[in-house]
Amino acid sequence: MVPVFFLLFFGIIDCARLIYTQNSLQFALREAGRYATTGNHLPDPSNPGQNLSRVDSIIQVASQTAGRQLTGITIRSAQGGSGNAGGPGDTVTITLTYDLPLATPIIGRFFPNGIYHFTVSTTFKNEPFPPSQTL
Repeated sequence: MVPVFFLLFFGIIDCARLIYTQNSLQFALREAGRYATTGNHLPDPSNPGQNLSRVDSIIQVASQTAGRQLTGITIRSAQGGSGNAGGPGDTVTITLTYDLPLATPIIGRFFPNGIYHFTVSTTFKNEPFPPSQTL
């Protein structure tokens, strides 16, 4: 009876972690997408007086919102292709892949290597902004 209780208990914890991670990653991408539509750039912390590229700025906003460094982000515009945040009026899609190791070994057996693979994505249309802000 006790092993079943612990299996259910830790299974609920894993499910809660999965739901929390899914929601926080989706929120981070929505915030990054909202930032992307403005055409703005963040200041470059390594080079005072300089700005990050739009793509690096979008990744930075997503990472700051998620509270962790996100590395599996792909940014693609309808007209500019992959690695491009697009120009005014362009459609930009931000996709994130993230792997979360499960805490319960028994439940982890149902997933390859005990890892749950997330893929979240969001799409926005850029606002009108000066074309000089495209890069």
